[in-house]
Amino acid sequence: MPSLFPSYMSYNPEEIYKPTFSPSDKWFDVDQALSPHGGTLIERIIEDRDKATSMVKGLECISLTEPQAREVLNIAYGVFSPLEGFMCKEDVDNVCRHLCLSNGYIWPIPIVFDVSTDTVKALGLKEGDHVCLTHQGQPFAVLRITEVFEYDKDVMARHVYGTSDPKHPGVARTLAYEDLFLGGLIDLVNPPKINPPFNEYWYPPKKMREEFNRRGWKTAIFHQTRNVPHLGHEFLMKAGSFYADGIVVNVVIGEKKLGDYIDEIIVLAHDKLSEEGYIRRDRHLVTIVFWDMRYAGPREAVFHGLIRKNFGGTHHMYGRDHAGVGTYYHPYASHAIFHYLPNLGFNPQLLLEYLYCPVCDEIAYEGLCEHKENWQRFSGTMIRNIISEGLTPPKKLLRQEVLKMIMEGKRKYGTVFVTEDYLKNRNPVWTVQPLET
Repeated sequence: MPSLFPSYMSYNPEEIYKPTFSPSDKWFDVDQALSPHGGTLIERIIEDRDKATSMVKGLECISLTEPQAREVLNIAYGVFSPLEGFMCKEDVDNVCRHLCLSNGYIWPIPIVFDVSTDTVKALGLKEGDHVCLTHQGQPFAVLRITEVFEYDKDVMARHVYGTSDPKHPGVARTLAYEDLFLGGLIDLVNPPKINPPFNEYWYPPKKMREEFNRRGWKTAIFHQTRNVPHLGHEFLMKAGSFYADGIVVNVVIGEKKLGDYIDEIIVLAHDKLSEEGYIRRDRHLVTIVFWDMRYAGPREAVFHGLIRKNFGGTHHMYGRDHAGVGTYYHPYASHAIFHYLPNLGFNPQLLLEYLYCPVCDEIAYEGLCEHKENWQRFSGTMIRNIISEGLTPPKKLLRQEVLKMIMEGKRKYGTVFVTEDYLKNRNPVWTVQPLET
């Protein structure tokens, strides 16, 4: 098997990433390569409406935040397999310190349900209780409380992010957690209705695996994205296509900040590439995943690979600065972490950067082109600035059909980029309907 780190990579993984975890002997007590992760695709969805109604009757209720609701959905549909609920303290501590659950399966990010001390006291919550989790004012899920616990948020941040700097967005998220956590199993009692245009791109793990079978794909390589595709992204995907039968674009739908592309335009722009023939339609599938980026760099890279394995993926592409933010991580730290890990049941395809070389007069690969002093790197920020000023990005930056679709999206949705008005007035990605018998 070829090395993950061929000589042309020009970096030493042990020099660019120092683990924030210590390996555990438990890693080798289980088969990390099982697909889904842990060997079983978790599904915790109550389809029987009468049963669902009876399950929530008389329960105390806690209203979910948007990120919490997305994590409930991911647990219930098996995106987070082998997790069947929110983590208890032992799992959280093992994830932070040893990059694995207490049973030994590698897992890099704590999946926790935080709640205030006041809420726990007001509702009288304790181990063994069931609580109704509501979303959009409707019953959404039931949490069977196994444990009510505290955990040092600074310790969590330092292990997961390698820093306790509150300017890091993931650290800020962690430090903002409430004082207590509830661990326990989740049952989704009221699956949401996914709204257009996202409904066409929502493939839960079971459905996505069925789609791969329908297409005859034995292998699938995943591309993680939060942006419209420029030519650097397109060529990254085309490089990934040599490793697998199909390319799965997995658009992250989660928290947005002002100035981001709106979600609708991102999914439609990626679909445009195959619609216009730049990537064969039968080898290209645009999908979505509900996740709030932690920007945890190397750890999040592992997380992305594991959840895509749960979707049925066999390969995952990792480019420059995958899941990074600012200068907290080396641009290829998300490559280097795999040097320390056993076979996880998916192939991490570690790719350098695609850029424009005016000497070659084409899109060039950092690992091949020697005209370094002439390289022109793709910048999503620059492209956003060009579009926001009403200008047209050069053809060597962005496909013109993609640009046309972006402008059509602007007319339809009122904006290309996230604004306060968009956040306030947008059609929700999903709707939780009343739980009726």
